[in-house]
Amino acid sequence: MDEKIKNLLEKQHYKPVGNHSAVQICRWTKKSIRDEGVCYKEKFYGIKSHQCCQMTPSLWCPNSCVHCWRAIEFTTGKKIPEKIDSPSEIIENSIKAQRKLLEGFKILPKTKYKTLSKANMKKWEEAQEPMQFAISLSGEPILYPHLGELIQELRKRKKTSFLVTNGLYPNVLKKLFEKNQLPTQIYISVNTSNKKDYKKFHRSLEKNAWEKLNQSLKLIPELNKKTRTVFRINLIRGLNMSEKNILGFSEMIKKSKPLFVELKGFMSVGFSRRRLGYEKMPDENEMKIFAEKLAEKTGLKILDCHEFSRAWVLGKEKEKLKIKRN
Repeated sequence: MDEKIKNLLEKQHYKPVGNHSAVQICRWTKKSIRDEGVCYKEKFYGIKSHQCCQMTPSLWCPNSCVHCWRAIEFTTGKKIPEKIDSPSEIIENSIKAQRKLLEGFKILPKTKYKTLSKANMKKWEEAQEPMQFAISLSGEPILYPHLGELIQELRKRKKTSFLVTNGLYPNVLKKLFEKNQLPTQIYISVNTSNKKDYKKFHRSLEKNAWEKLNQSLKLIPELNKKTRTVFRINLIRGLNMSEKNILGFSEMIKKSKPLFVELKGFMSVGFSRRRLGYEKMPDENEMKIFAEKLAEKTGLKILDCHEFSRAWVLGKEKEKLKIKRN
């Protein structure tokens, strides 16, 4: 991995893994270990925050989205420009990196030094073996050529996986479906409701990116047969929260028929602060109003919300929200 990229990652508290992957401890993993709350993924879907490994097998992405927190100046591309690591290497080293990042939470036996840790040690012990992989930290995971095998290996180890994709690779999604290599839950990020806004928002290197995204959305009814699907929108004040956007998104949702719709408010963190200021972050009330209007237009229900994270989830049946482990 290029030293400049490695140094940038480490400054942002990422742990580089191998040649092209990375892990970062989510703030909610830390909070959960301290018994200070859990993330919206646990509240909505039942995923344990303290046993979640937030990672990516690809730091690169063909898009330069205005809201992205990654260093897009250094990691924008259509393929991984490094030696490719194997799925087992990535999983093993991600777990090791997670354990290393959690070392500071351990309460040591009594010594002359007073510990400052407020960790729940039972949770800390459980966190040493993450049972959920959130494949969504940074970059576009589908650029990793052995993604299907990585998901399959996680399944063999009895671990759940959430995959977040920008939807630009419908052929890969088809392949994952055909080979039975889909994750526990797949998110397709749809942040604009029309082609004109898409170009300005995502600034993609891929030709016909808008058309490819819509091809991926057309696959959702088929994907629903083998996995859980989520139509995900990052909401940004002044960019994609107008009445016109609500109408556009609702039409896309009705056509694609995802199991759930997840709304997440933009957070001005990382490198996104250079492109969008704090004033672009929608507040809880704005999020609630948007969720209510979108629910009305789509005929869906608001199933749950995590107001602190500015996250809302819509769907038809609340009892289907929680993930059942095999």
